[in-house]
Amino acid sequence: MSRRRKTEATRSSGATINVATGAILESISDGVFTVDPDWRILSFNRAAELITGIPREEAIGRRCSDVFRATMCESECALKHTLESGSPVVNKTTFIIDSSGKRLPISVSTALLRDEHGAVVGGAETFRDLSIIEELRTRIRGRFQVGDIISRSALMRRLLEVLPRVADSESTILLEGETGTGKELIARAIHGFSPRRNGPFVAVNCGALPETLLESEFFGYKAGAFTGAVKDKPGRFALARGGTLFLDEIGEVSQALQVRLLRVLQERVYEPLGATRTEKADVRVVAATNRDLAARVATGAFRGDLYYRIKVMKLEMPPLRRRREDVPLFIQHFIDTFNAVQNKCVTGVSADVLGVLTAHDYPGNVRELRNIIEHAFMLVSEGQIELEHLPPELVPVAPSPRKGRKLVETMKAIEARAIREAIERNGGNRLAAAHELGMHKSTLFRKVLQLGIDLPRQDGRSQNGSK
Repeated sequence: MSRRRKTEATRSSGATINVATGAILESISDGVFTVDPDWRILSFNRAAELITGIPREEAIGRRCSDVFRATMCESECALKHTLESGSPVVNKTTFIIDSSGKRLPISVSTALLRDEHGAVVGGAETFRDLSIIEELRTRIRGRFQVGDIISRSALMRRLLEVLPRVADSESTILLEGETGTGKELIARAIHGFSPRRNGPFVAVNCGALPETLLESEFFGYKAGAFTGAVKDKPGRFALARGGTLFLDEIGEVSQALQVRLLRVLQERVYEPLGATRTEKADVRVVAATNRDLAARVATGAFRGDLYYRIKVMKLEMPPLRRRREDVPLFIQHFIDTFNAVQNKCVTGVSADVLGVLTAHDYPGNVRELRNIIEHAFMLVSEGQIELEHLPPELVPVAPSPRKGRKLVETMKAIEARAIREAIERNGGNRLAAAHELGMHKSTLFRKVLQLGIDLPRQDGRSQNGSK
């Protein structure tokens, strides 16, 4: 065969290989992209589009760090390591931010990109979506998650299980619970499950706004309605049109404004200040309070008709002290969050720290626990969080008598306390306590014996007639 025919055959073979390679890359489930020496994306396969939510035409030509926004982009770029050292990276885990702003776990592998002469002309990276694996890990750990809400508590599980059904309705929801229990997270979860999920979620803290501004904030105003109103301003009901309006701390609004809110909820119309005609209130309302609204109705501080209008469905957020089994889960969640944000490598907490944190009553609830972990992160950059990293008011002055005990002992103490408190809350009724804890009665008795828990002499069932 002549040299010319060999060259043509080689070119034809190369073209066939390139076409075949492109077809393979388009059919695999892993995301694949290539970059030039300036980190500009040269190619971006179909799986990369699906995982990131970013169309190929938007990705090609942009720097890869602008497209992926991964936790490793700034300081531990896998492709940079490969291009500088020549060594590939295999299955390194990290996170990227997709087009909707969602944080996705992925594994990354990298290699050099060479031309037909063997010269390095860029890099190639494959990445795999680990969301399903993370979901399986969540199930294995025995935790229950809805949106950003995580729990292994039986109390919370029953609440979270009804959210999808509650969200399908257009009825008003009332969330009751102490400050810091996560009422806004529940409201956002309801919005996310609802048919209005594609509409806006607008939150108003009724306790943070001056009483004189609340009405205009809710309903807006027209130009000329009062001095200084030079143009129309839409209120929160208008901004939330087609979506969900979250009225936090609704127990703080005045009697006059309660009357207007009642009309909106009943007739689904409102009038902006200075308007001459009504506007439709196309919103789903979720209200929340840290007050006992029923008690405020009894004293006349809150209108009874409005109370019964907003509590079509009432959901109660239990305080953290009633679900101590969630404390270790929240600790790890906040550690993972701060590690990613602050680029640190904190591995966990010591057994003594876990004992202190699970014994605390948390008047500030989950928000307080988050602040405690954030405080510790200012004092430690790697390894475990120890007692000296906690706020001083949490740590006893004398050395802890539990010093050096094993983690399993701490976990048993947490479980024993959760069981003891559940039995106390149910007036000694073992069956009701077992139901609250999500376990069979025989399992509760076995754990009581194993953990050496002292039970009340009289079973609470004899007090209420249950058997």
